[in-house]
Amino acid sequence: MEKFVDVILPLPLHGSFTYLLPKDMAGEVQIGCRVVVPFGRKKYYTAIVRNIHYSAPTEYEVKEVSALLDAHPILLSEQFRFWEWLSDYYLCTQGDVYKAALPSGLKLESETMVEYNPDFESDVQLPERERKILDLLSAEPEQCVTKLEKESGIKNILSVIKALLDKEAIFVKEELKRTYKPKTETRVRLTEAASNERRLHFFFDELQRRAPKQLDLLMKYIELSGCLGKTPKEVTKKELLQRASATPAVFNGLVERGVFEVYQQEVGRLNTTLTKATFPLNPLNEHQQRAHDDIAESFQTKNVCLLHGVTSSGKTEIYIHLIEETIRQGKQVLYLLPEIALTTQITERLQRVFGARLGIYHSKFPDAERVEIWQKQLSDGGYDIILGVRSSVFLPFRNLGLIIVDEEHENTYKQQDPAPRYHARNAAIVLAALYGAKTLLGTATPSIETWYNAMSGKYGLVELKERYKEIQLPEIISVDIKELQRNKRMNGPFSPLLLQYIREALEQKEQIILFQNRRGFAPMIECHTCGWVPKCKNCDVSLTYHKGLNQLTCHYCGYTYQLPRICPACEGADLRNRGFGTEKIEGDIKLLFPEATVARMDLDTTRTRAAYERIIADFEQGKTDILIGTQMVSKGLDFDHVNVVGILNADTMLNYPDFRAYERAFQLMAQVAGRAGRKNKRGRVVLQTKSIDHLIIPQVIANDYEGMVDGQLAERQMFHYPPYYRLVYVYLKNRNETLLDLMAQTMAGKLRAIFGNRVLGPDKPPVARVQTLFIRKIVVKIETKAPMAHVRELLIQVQKEMVMEDRFKSLIVYYDVDPM
Repeated sequence: MEKFVDVILPLPLHGSFTYLLPKDMAGEVQIGCRVVVPFGRKKYYTAIVRNIHYSAPTEYEVKEVSALLDAHPILLSEQFRFWEWLSDYYLCTQGDVYKAALPSGLKLESETMVEYNPDFESDVQLPERERKILDLLSAEPEQCVTKLEKESGIKNILSVIKALLDKEAIFVKEELKRTYKPKTETRVRLTEAASNERRLHFFFDELQRRAPKQLDLLMKYIELSGCLGKTPKEVTKKELLQRASATPAVFNGLVERGVFEVYQQEVGRLNTTLTKATFPLNPLNEHQQRAHDDIAESFQTKNVCLLHGVTSSGKTEIYIHLIEETIRQGKQVLYLLPEIALTTQITERLQRVFGARLGIYHSKFPDAERVEIWQKQLSDGGYDIILGVRSSVFLPFRNLGLIIVDEEHENTYKQQDPAPRYHARNAAIVLAALYGAKTLLGTATPSIETWYNAMSGKYGLVELKERYKEIQLPEIISVDIKELQRNKRMNGPFSPLLLQYIREALEQKEQIILFQNRRGFAPMIECHTCGWVPKCKNCDVSLTYHKGLNQLTCHYCGYTYQLPRICPACEGADLRNRGFGTEKIEGDIKLLFPEATVARMDLDTTRTRAAYERIIADFEQGKTDILIGTQMVSKGLDFDHVNVVGILNADTMLNYPDFRAYERAFQLMAQVAGRAGRKNKRGRVVLQTKSIDHLIIPQVIANDYEGMVDGQLAERQMFHYPPYYRLVYVYLKNRNETLLDLMAQTMAGKLRAIFGNRVLGPDKPPVARVQTLFIRKIVVKIETKAPMAHVRELLIQVQKEMVMEDRFKSLIVYYDVDPM
């Protein structure tokens, strides 16, 4: 009887697809294994087996599975249930979830290969670009398109390949390539002949007479391997040559004589043999112990608990004690952080206690390492603790007992693009429930939704109001820079008071953090003569000037432009910077304090894992005096000698068209302020603003979180925003703006017919064109008690009605559920 499998493809398509299992695979395939399947005319994909059955599809001709990639499943049953929840709740496909969840090394990729046609007449006259491709293929007759594009420097290479294909100068085919290759090393052993003791003595005698250097190398091998004993050790070729100070030629001589043979041994990339000794847990102080006990008590009746602890209160120490108790029970822990930068500091603290039981997982690790962590988690020897960012929720866990979501309020837990646009905090709570595990949310400034859930009794609530060693919260001084600018007393972006405090801190060998939530040198370049501003040709945004690169960059699509010498509109030469980013602040500070060591931490300076670690390590060790950064510096970093923190412009956070703007501004300012005076003495924070009378400024100064929340909750209840209503943003995209407006009006009308005045829009978002696609947004507000499953069905139904109309076939629709 024929066997079939339903598979999930890494494509944004609803539903699964059925394939026939060849007889030689029928007994080996399991649910959760990867298979290679044909899809479309010439494409092959790595698919995940979701179901095995005997029912042949009747609607289409079934194709065969091409290959089986796994002897054992790479996905567990809990992961499938988690994927289903994610795709259902966030209105995307399981293919979207699959693409986000698996490291690319676990997916075979289809690569377009170009092959030279030897029968093509080489003396035919061709355009320069086509001749360039053929010249490259003459050296290597078969190459992939991406390699050809890189080597030729031709940007629109597909049009060149099509032209050569039409002239029958080349052939094109699709090939599957493995992106993950196990790491191997060359090892050495005695051949079977040389393993015989009598034969080995013969080699000794011969080498002594004819090749003494080879004899020395053989003796070194015997010493390293202990091959004459009962339990010989494996020896690598590299180690043998180094220890014997021998050349490859000497080694090859022993291989040719039949003494040595080499073989490849797979070795892991993961550091499983940490040499650092582990240390016992630090005892908790009185306040920490009380909070720890209250959390344990809360977990008796609630699955989720919020730990609301002021900055520097020692929340991490409480986490470590809870982790230790969880793994003592034989269960695993997932520790989530909002930013990769934080993993550097937390890793060291956790490794001190847990050593090799800790695994780290985030996008700055090479893909091959992430594959190996995934495979290790599937084994019986998986890590007890995984420390990572939002993508860590997709890892397989055998026995998950606790999830810690540190700095739970951070918006970086929310995935923006591409789908699934999930929130890792909410996803973690669901994941924990699937395993019967507990979730601890920790922060000094909870999100309003989390606080509301805690106050309404849905979550447990534990408060920790005392800082470690009872150090006072920093003194926050607000400075009216509007008045100072009017009186021309500002020195660039710095007030006299901030400069005075920086000078004093440097004299006392203390450190300073300066916060500006904008990277680059200047947010905008403007012609002083006519007002011309350079804008991105693909997006509706002005370009940011990066002085170090001497170029203008779009922070939405990444396109770069050379800075013009004269204005293209009026040919004036007076082009001026407007505003200031972290790069400009770095330059200004170096001029004002040339004796100070200055570092910058933003997206431009932290492209690699090593860059993050170096910047943080240098600041920790006192090698850096002043650290300038974007919101990266606000997220839970713990430095002992920071005495002054400068918030250079609070207004950039307040004046933002979003209902969460005040909440975010309070959280960001409170978190940045919390970096000051953490160990030795009370710190100082200079908060510069033009909106000195704004209600939120005194709330930040007084650390009046509850006052901020009460005001925001009253507004949100009045205007139907979370936590009283759920939001779904419906985004529509198209290259034709006129057609898009018609599409958006039509879809909004269909939605209003169902949801009534719960629908707002369509409207233009703040950035209404990205990567040449125009964008419109429709907002749907739904009561929290409404059945969301039914809401999702209605939204998908309206979308299907839209794309069924011929005029709307080019419409792109996607959803952002619970937007941040």
